[in-house]
Amino acid sequence: MAASAGPEIERLISLLSKLPGLGPRSARRSALALLKKREALLLPLADAMSQAAARVKTCGTCGALDTQDPCAVCSDPARDTSLICVVEEVGALWAMERAGAFRGRYHVLGGLLSALDGVGPDALRIGQLVGRVSGGEVKEVVLALPATVDGQTTAHYLADALAGTGVAVTMLARGVPVGGELDWLDDGTIAQAMRARRPA
Repeated sequence: MAASAGPEIERLISLLSKLPGLGPRSARRSALALLKKREALLLPLADAMSQAAARVKTCGTCGALDTQDPCAVCSDPARDTSLICVVEEVGALWAMERAGAFRGRYHVLGGLLSALDGVGPDALRIGQLVGRVSGGEVKEVVLALPATVDGQTTAHYLADALAGTGVAVTMLARGVPVGGELDWLDDGTIAQAMRARRPA
């Protein structure tokens, strides 16, 4: 950082560099862009962030972020209450909603089990999920977790935790994406697609 930058600019860059995907260089570029377009970018962004900090809360039912509790999805009477889709974080919930293929409700775990990172079951919203399922209304839990070691470990743990509830536990299919060409796919995706093959 140039010696002429004041502490306010240094603090802005330091905070921006803590965001996912922004390192020190990207944070400097972002800070400069914001400061150059103060009226169009910086002030509206500061106002939006202030309002979000004051109004956005975590849904007590599913763990999503919204300005109301319960959130819009949990409050929607048109959603299928017998279906719960379990996701790692709120971003995955948003991705599912963008796809528009799921009309049930969600449960945000808040992370994945990870022995390396010291994340155990008590650090996640697993107890709340079991509590929701034990109510008797839920018929199926869809595990929409990443196809990583931690994602698979978490999926197996959840399947075991829900085994005694009588609820069907399913996972998202994995394999060749729509429009995907085999020579561009990684070996794991191809292998999973072969294992999950179905009648034509």
